[in-house]
Amino acid sequence: MRKIQMVDLGGQYQSIKEQITSSITQILESSAFINGPEVHTFQKELEDYLGVKHVIPCANGTDSLQIAMMGLGLRPGDEVITADFTFAATVEVIALLQLTPILVDVEPDSFNIDIAAIERAITPKTKAIVPVHLFGQCADMDALLKLAEKHNLYIIEDNAQAIGANYVFPDGTKQKAGTIGHVGCTSFFPSKNLGAYGDGGAIFTNNDDLAHTIRGMVNHGMYKRYHHDVVGVNSRLDSIQAAVLRAKLPKLDGYCDARRVAARKYTKAFENQEHIIVPKTVNRCEGICDTCDCHVFHQYTLRITNGKRDALAQHLGEKGIPYGIYYPIPLHKQKAYADERYREADFPVTNQLVQEVISLPMHTELDDEQITYITNTVLQFVKH
Repeated sequence: MRKIQMVDLGGQYQSIKEQITSSITQILESSAFINGPEVHTFQKELEDYLGVKHVIPCANGTDSLQIAMMGLGLRPGDEVITADFTFAATVEVIALLQLTPILVDVEPDSFNIDIAAIERAITPKTKAIVPVHLFGQCADMDALLKLAEKHNLYIIEDNAQAIGANYVFPDGTKQKAGTIGHVGCTSFFPSKNLGAYGDGGAIFTNNDDLAHTIRGMVNHGMYKRYHHDVVGVNSRLDSIQAAVLRAKLPKLDGYCDARRVAARKYTKAFENQEHIIVPKTVNRCEGICDTCDCHVFHQYTLRITNGKRDALAQHLGEKGIPYGIYYPIPLHKQKAYADERYREADFPVTNQLVQEVISLPMHTELDDEQITYITNTVLQFVKH
């Protein structure tokens, strides 16, 4: 059996090696390292894939969130609501801009932000909501759009983990994750479903004026060289990363399909297990159906409900199986983001999830032998 990896980027590379080598060689020979043709072509190809008017590449996913908030004109003291159960980058940029982060609980099935908790948290100072499409599927965007319209709020989608996923509205129409709110943000960190070989990110919007503002912001506020029209930052996707992403983009749907195949096999192996809760696709379908495109399984995350999650993690490690615990500490308990306004009673789901979740290896190169070994190892432990 091949060595099991949490993410097998090396194996994935083999199928695109020649294209990447050729593209990088051309970039080296042309020396068009920043804002070169590869960047502009990738931008257009991603716009076409997503069905969005504007893609603005930038240096990383965290920058994409910060620049989106700057572009919307959020000001110090404005309140921004986001999920307590996610990676710190989402709340980090809110704090960096001297906005006021408001953390709320998540749903137990999808791990995504709880709509009722958002509504309870809205005040006259609230200006934006940042739903994080966690682990590969969208938050309830239909409800969020209605809530935002009711209270005149911006929606900034944190789409770092769900690029390629479709959101299905109640009328059956579909829209790509990250293109539904006022602005969407993503990361091209190497382990993402669409990952570069270094840092990278992008911002999506259908708003022409917002796109124009953001295009200047990512390049020191310049639209014309040495003319700084807005306060900006230095955040650009380099040409080599764009070349890698161009090679991978046509394969993204196939990558997501491979992840769903692996997810179905995991779920089948764990069905009817008393102490295992498998991930659910909640966008109006049961289980992981054959036509599922609403979840791209950036992570396959179990809940272990018998209090033995940490013991299982140790067992997996001893058996040579990597795992992830995303996330072990809620944001409201992090020293940097602690606030006396938060009450533990406001975060019952998050406080439970951090004790139960464990993510199994999930990538495009998983084979049946590896999946069988992983699932058997988990089952042997939980049945013991």
